[in-house]
Amino acid sequence: MELFLGLDFGTSGARAIAIDPNGRIQAQARCAYPDPASTNVAFDWQSTLWTLLDRLPLNCRQRLQAIAIDGTSSTTLLCDSNGQPVLPPLMYNDPQARDWLPRLKQCAPADHITLGATSGLVKLCWLLARAGLDEKGYGLCQADWLGFLLHGQLGVSDYHNCLKLGYDVGDLCWPDWVRSLDVQKCVIGDYLPTVLPPGTPVATIRPDIAECYGFPESCVINSGTTDSIAAFFASGARQFGQAVTSLGSSLAIKLLSACRVDDNERGIYSHRLGESWLVGGASNTGGAVLKHFFTDEELRILSDRIDPAIASPLHYYPLLEPGERFPINDPEFLPKLTPRPDCDAEFLHGLLEGMAAIEARGYRLLATLGAPAVTQVLTAGGGAQNQVWTAIRARNLGVPVAPSPQAEAAYGSALLARDGLN
Repeated sequence: MELFLGLDFGTSGARAIAIDPNGRIQAQARCAYPDPASTNVAFDWQSTLWTLLDRLPLNCRQRLQAIAIDGTSSTTLLCDSNGQPVLPPLMYNDPQARDWLPRLKQCAPADHITLGATSGLVKLCWLLARAGLDEKGYGLCQADWLGFLLHGQLGVSDYHNCLKLGYDVGDLCWPDWVRSLDVQKCVIGDYLPTVLPPGTPVATIRPDIAECYGFPESCVINSGTTDSIAAFFASGARQFGQAVTSLGSSLAIKLLSACRVDDNERGIYSHRLGESWLVGGASNTGGAVLKHFFTDEELRILSDRIDPAIASPLHYYPLLEPGERFPINDPEFLPKLTPRPDCDAEFLHGLLEGMAAIEARGYRLLATLGAPAVTQVLTAGGGAQNQVWTAIRARNLGVPVAPSPQAEAAYGSALLARDGLN
């Protein structure tokens, strides 16, 4: 039986899921990144990729027909002509490139998605300015580079990952103002990838990789997507007004809409999905805040002591450090985590309530700007398993909230490997 593999490279680790033509899971594996404090995380991604492939059963690898990869949105690399990162990648939430914002504001359209402290284009400018390349290079997203490791084709991406690099998903082209940007005698258009629809076959797997892991040489590597969009695919949501909230290290929302909605001042953007749109944004709140204060076991025990029907009197905005992306887009936005009660269960209640309020505020904001009112929220990511948090979120949202039928983004990427955008 033919199998299709999805690889999800999230914020804390990677997952692999192989499905059959009927969508049934036939094999899966997961792997944490080896060194969270690594000075060049790209090499951790690479070793994680090989570990994931090795952990899949050989009889699964031998039947793979196609592979698709999702990665964190706006994680950006600059590679040389051999595909080697010339500097450490800038992660999705890294704001250190924001000094380039004034320069971009001189040439970008007002309220453009790239005019944010963590946009891919800001990061690519920052990387080019420091790299001093005197040869051909490539600006890539995380999923693009991982795909290159499998198929060997540099400079290929998809229009989901390239949105925050400045790609025009309406006209499906790189705008002239992006292509003509110059960064210390480098024209940025020389480093931009060729952009394909997500799930488009790029090339067959490298022969050496096929031989090493037992893949068929005919196995195709497809263009990828972002982790939150892969989670949306996995949910099976198909109706306008249905939404997916991804509760991983951060909190991302995606709402299916007939119309496009963009508002950079509030961190709102739309991804193209065929002839429809996925409208949403990503907050820096989420599971990383919870794990900063509590272990998984403490979260389980303390959650059982919370009555989700009662609102917490604490009005937190849970962030680990200054800076927010959505529903407020402000790199200087301050966390609010005080006062902290003596009771840990009350403190956790306040954190969960604050995150639920951020999510509900986000969906209400989308509706005021022209997106459909949310009718149902499906939840992906580790936070979907916390029933108390789910109940608090349902109370704040006022609509049904349930775990996604398939909560892993890797399952959505497996569907992308099997079907493309169909």
